[in-house]
Amino acid sequence: MARFSLKPAVTAALAATTLLGLAACSDPGASAASGSAPATSSTGVKQFNLSPEQDRVKAEVDPAAAALVPEAIKKDGKLTVAVSPFAAPLAVYATDNKTPVGNEVDIAVALAQTLGLEADIVPTAWADWPLGVESGKYEAVLSNVTVTEERKLKFDFASYRDDKLGFYAKSDSSIAKVESAPDVAGKRVIVGSGTNQESILLRWDEENKKNGLPAVEFQYYDDDSASSLALQSGRADLTFGPNATAAFKAASDAKTKLVGLVDGGWPLKASIAATTKKGNGFAAAAQAGLNHLIEDGSYAKILDRWGLSSEAVQKSELNPAGLPKK
Repeated sequence: MARFSLKPAVTAALAATTLLGLAACSDPGASAASGSAPATSSTGVKQFNLSPEQDRVKAEVDPAAAALVPEAIKKDGKLTVAVSPFAAPLAVYATDNKTPVGNEVDIAVALAQTLGLEADIVPTAWADWPLGVESGKYEAVLSNVTVTEERKLKFDFASYRDDKLGFYAKSDSSIAKVESAPDVAGKRVIVGSGTNQESILLRWDEENKKNGLPAVEFQYYDDDSASSLALQSGRADLTFGPNATAAFKAASDAKTKLVGLVDGGWPLKASIAATTKKGNGFAAAAQAGLNHLIEDGSYAKILDRWGLSSEAVQKSELNPAGLPKK
């Protein structure tokens, strides 16, 4: 069976850099003995295993998928995968502050196992993965990378998660759903400046204004703590941002609830994918391996373990349609 190894942790300065590329969220500081679904307390708070001892979902080798691995990658028996461990539940440092854990790590390890390889997980600043893949330093990246048409010029992709943005409200809020522009009319919404979600919200706000509906009140905060305080104190009605991190936070403290999911490329669908060097053939192996994990149920168990079942795909696609260049 394939083994799993880790490169040494990177520095705190690297963590600060990566936070610019990934949505940050609070670390609940919780651990659980089970490696399957997170345990739920009587208060509704879920406990995720953030310890370095991970009871991961194990995957069996798929000979057909393993046969697709290029010899250049297969020869050392390892699959070198870059992850950015700075945003739970995607990837984050464990309680020992050096071991990457999370959904992306679990997917990477399971993918390597199904291809008959050993996962070599390398903590990497999000901004550094493109050069690392092009240079051959990393054979794959699982770091919440959205497929875009521009990126497809340099990289190949095998999708493994839908890119979703989430609207979250205070857990006792009267707001029940946000599905389209009219649902945010007159609402006070916290959103990140210069983000894709801000762009979507601006378009919805313009639509509302044209239809004579109240304007959105945009709110911006420098950190997650200030944003949370604004929502919990009633100064804001909603937050709008990457669903994965918001879902983890909501499950960890039960102070917020999901009221709406929007495609990350609204009105277009956006895909998160394993990213590989253009033309080296590994993306096809990754796609086959991911589809094996989907078919045998391992994939669903991993997403459920980290509270990401709402972002599951029915099948992995090779170089799916990417978001157009803005």
